[in-house]
Order: sequence, then structure tokens, then C-alpha cells
Amino acid sequence: MGFKGTKAEKKVAYDKKLCQFLEEYTQVLVCAADNVGSKQLQGIRKGLRPDSNVLMGKNTMMKRSIRIHAEKTGNDAYLNLLPLLVGNVGLIFTKGDLKEVREEVAKYKVGAPARVGLVAPIDVVVPPGNTGLDPSQTSFFQVLNIPTKINKGTVEIIAPVELIHKGEKVGSSEAALLAKLGIRPFSYGLIVQSVYDDGSTFAPDVLDLTEDDLSEKFAAGISTVAALSLGISYPTLAAAPHFFVNAYKNVLAIAVETEYSFPLAEKTKEYLKDPSKFVVEAAPAAETESASAAVEAVEKEEEKEKEEESDDDMGFSLFD
Repeated sequence: MGFKGTKAEKKVAYDKKLCQFLEEYTQVLVCAADNVGSKQLQGIRKGLRPDSNVLMGKNTMMKRSIRIHAEKTGNDAYLNLLPLLVGNVGLIFTKGDLKEVREEVAKYKVGAPARVGLVAPIDVVVPPGNTGLDPSQTSFFQVLNIPTKINKGTVEIIAPVELIHKGEKVGSSEAALLAKLGIRPFSYGLIVQSVYDDGSTFAPDVLDLTEDDLSEKFAAGISTVAALSLGISYPTLAAAPHFFVNAYKNVLAIAVETEYSFPLAEKTKEYLKDPSKFVVEAAPAAETESASAAVEAVEKEEEKEKEEESDDDMGFSLFD
């Protein structure tokens, strides 16, 4: 049973409940609640217990309670929720994993018929096939330009038809046809629109990011910082390896062009003085390749000789 009392008493009770949730929880999911029934909402509440609580109410009441709580406690972080309270929304206060809570809420979507005047959230396509309706209903399909034929005493739709486009209002003819065909094209439930986490607000898409996605974005950010640092010659930790490598190249270039030297530059100078050292180092690899090629050639020659010997033996046996 709901709370019974005057409007003023109900407001006081609502303020107390919302302020209690604000003190107890640091995570909130702001959900769109269009076309969600009370029975469906009751099932969601049961499914989210005991780590989460669902609170519905008028936006003006929720905003008022949040402002009062912020003034009393001096905590302005929850004021970030105010811009998110637009339209028919509800709040889910939770201590659990945000992604798991969202997935749990998504389980409670229910199918719904297309009612007249309702704005379609998705495209509605009528599939081809036997409708089970008698031939007297063909005129009904003709009004909606749906190609049909009579098959075994029933109306059959020949090809798929896009009956309603997303964003359009459902007409009386479309609603009546879908009802006759037993099609419930829409599904409704709490849809997470925004996420509040300890003062920060973000889109629910962030919850779908994996560790690989985060690593990739982090690496891309480091690359951008390093490139910017190198471009403006401003030292940062991300660009430090590149600065050291570039500095080493500059010092090495100076050592090569002058008499100045250091241990790491000696080997480079030796290579420049005697390029044949490159050939000496590459020789073992070349010898290995030539040796392996020779072995393959010998093996092929032996196989060929064996085949010829077997052919000769077969020839003598035939003539004998």
C-alpha cells in the first residue's frame, strides 16, 4: 500500500526518502520510463533488490529535493543530476556494478501493441506469409497497399512491407492491421539515458567499454601528447624517449663529422671507414642459405636417380 496523507505530507515523505538515498548511494542511473506500467516497474524493483532502489516522481519534486539536500549538506555534486531530469524519467540508486544493473533492467522489457497516435520507436515491417484471415479482409490490405493473394481460402502476404517508419505516429488502419495479425511490434521498459557516479555524469555507452578499448584510447592519447610535445619542443614524460633518441642522433652526427668521439660512436665510425664489415657480418647468413640450397639440390638429384633405377628395373622385368 502506498503512503496515505495530504499533499504536504506526501512531499515531506518524498523529500525524506530521496535525501536518504542521496546520502546512502553515490551511483545513480537516470532512466526513461515512457509506457512502463506499474506491474512492470514492480518486477524491476524486485529484480534489483537488495543493492538498488528505484525512485519515480515528478521532475519538479526531484529537483526540489536535490537542491534542498545540496543546501543542507553543502555537497553540490548531486546538482549535476538536475540537467538530466527531463521528460518522463526515474532514478535507480545502486551500490552494485553499473553495467550489471543496466543489464538486469533490460531483462524486464515487455512487448506492447501499436496503439493509435503512438510515436513509433522503431520501423515496423510486416513479414510475408499466411495471415489466417478470410478473403473478405483483402480490402483492408488494399487500403494499406499491401500485396496479397488468396491461398487455400486465406489471405497471404506476398512480400514484406514496411508499415510504419520510426518517428511516425501510428494510424488507426496500421494499429488495426497489426492487432488482427497478432503482432506486438514495440517493447517498453526502463531505458538508461545517463549515468551519475560520485559527481560525474556520462552516457551509458561508457559502460560498454572493455579493457582493450581503454588501453587503445590510452595509447592514442599518449601518442597525441607525445606528438604535441615534440611539435612545440615542450618536454613531457610521453615524449621523453623521443627527445633522448633525437638528442642521441644529433650527438652521433656531430661525432661522425668531427674528431669528437664516445664509445657508442666508435662502432659507427668503424662502419663508415670500412663498409666491408657489413659484408662480413652478412656472410654467415648468405653461406647458410647457399648451403641449404645445395643440400636441397643434392636431395632432389638422389630422388631423381632412384626413380630412374626403379623405372629400369620395371623395364627389364617386362622384357624378361
